[in-house]
Amino acid sequence: MPDTIVSALWLSIRVSLLATALNAVVGIPLAYVLAKRRFWGRQALDVLVTLPLVLPPTVTGYYLIVLLGRRGWLGASLYTVTGWTITFTWYAAVVAATVMALPLMVRATRAAIEGVNPDFERAAFVLGRSEWRTALEVTLPLARRGIIAGLVLAFARALGEFGATLMLAGNIPGKTATVPLAIYTAVQTGEMGEAVMLVLALTALSCVVLVVAGRLGARAA
Repeated sequence: MPDTIVSALWLSIRVSLLATALNAVVGIPLAYVLAKRRFWGRQALDVLVTLPLVLPPTVTGYYLIVLLGRRGWLGASLYTVTGWTITFTWYAAVVAATVMALPLMVRATRAAIEGVNPDFERAAFVLGRSEWRTALEVTLPLARRGIIAGLVLAFARALGEFGATLMLAGNIPGKTATVPLAIYTAVQTGEMGEAVMLVLALTALSCVVLVVAGRLGARAA
């Protein structure tokens, strides 16, 4: 197998795993807050989280450049202080994949949390549990199937991310070229054999993810 294919596969797996971990850290608390709390700006937060799901990925990528680019709102300060910019690095691919996958993670987890029978939570409160202990010991365990589904969707979305990654990270072989980007390059340059190998590899990896997710979901039932 050519080095470019191995490099793209390894990068895609690494980016997808990190993006999924970040989605778990950020998405589960966000989903809980949106499901259980009523506060000023809740609607705006919901729209902001969901927006990448409906915007073209290149538009989301543009916003990420405006925010994190070398002259961006946050990126300019980072570059001034450290002399480093996240753009055109594999970290940018992680950021793009995380942002694009977050709506799926939040929506699946939120639906699962809202589906938990509130009587179980009230019983925990009666027994003296705080809200956060109830969330950790009752709500989230009961919502685990939805959380697992959200994690799988996030991983799958990160694995297939193209547009936002291209905008923020670029398409640098061996550095930021994930499998979708490598497929695009191979087709554009006429390397159809390499494109087929990448497509088959990505399809096989996606099938493995679905099988593992199915088994995890069965165990969580």
